[in-house]
Amino acid sequence: MIIIKEKYIGKLTLILSIFILLYLTLFKDKLKVCLCALAKLENNYIKEFIEHYKQYNLDKIYLYDNNDINGENFNFLSNYTKTNFLEIINYRGIKQPQLKIYRECYLNNYKKYNWILFYDIDEFINITQYSDIHDFLSQKKFTKCKSIYLNWRIHTDNDLFFYDNRSLVERFPRFINDTNYCIGKSIMRGNIENLHITGCHILDPYKERCDGFGNIIKTQSFYCKVPDFKYNYIDHYQFKSTQEFVDKINIRGDCQFKQGSKIIYKKILEYFRFNQLTKKKIKYISNRTGLNLTFIETKFSIDSRNPKIY
Repeated sequence: MIIIKEKYIGKLTLILSIFILLYLTLFKDKLKVCLCALAKLENNYIKEFIEHYKQYNLDKIYLYDNNDINGENFNFLSNYTKTNFLEIINYRGIKQPQLKIYRECYLNNYKKYNWILFYDIDEFINITQYSDIHDFLSQKKFTKCKSIYLNWRIHTDNDLFFYDNRSLVERFPRFINDTNYCIGKSIMRGNIENLHITGCHILDPYKERCDGFGNIIKTQSFYCKVPDFKYNYIDHYQFKSTQEFVDKINIRGDCQFKQGSKIIYKKILEYFRFNQLTKKKIKYISNRTGLNLTFIETKFSIDSRNPKIY
């Protein structure tokens, strides 16, 4: 029988506590988080996107290459693929693939990751109280959530007409503080069998969906209750410069819907909902798309956000 003197019990207790803490830190099951994204003609911004999520200590990005067969490629991202932080999946030349990609990415990874983000290359998560996404997602308030829905904070074109090689954050600091614009994107919990992904924004409307503060969202539609943009949201650089906006709708097209004049008109109307209307922009967009945009001048010349054409 081993007898431990009383004076050593305190020291042994301290040593045992340190050992247990180290064990839990090093060997416990850690939360794993990945991101699924598709990209087409995004070479100007893809590194900024990857670095943004790397800074949040994301575990992995699955990037679906949806460029044209002979279009841009991601060979310059080899530093990220070598470390296994980035995996590039070939979806080149496939039309309107977004829902298919989201379904495939979840099916392939839902047993390996606790949470899966479904964001595009122009969507930058902003959780200002956390520097590590694992700390954010491991909060007890999310234990009841099957998905977390964060609203977009829409950034304007900042009255920039053409592309330059500065970062998105530098070029487009202005945003619209519109809490009635009820669109965002989802973070989906892993290990959900038979998940029915029916949309790109709200992946499965019938699962328990929470906002960024852990509150259950009772409606199955887009969520509007955004008290401010101080904490949990997505910076959405949707438009960039006027030139880049036209390239997006005229060359790249839509990744979900079949391209056509109706879709282009819809996107132009959305552009002028958030950006100042000018004759110069109207003329440039009309010349590039070949569309008559006279009706847009009439529509937005009386709009409160665009009181006049200048």
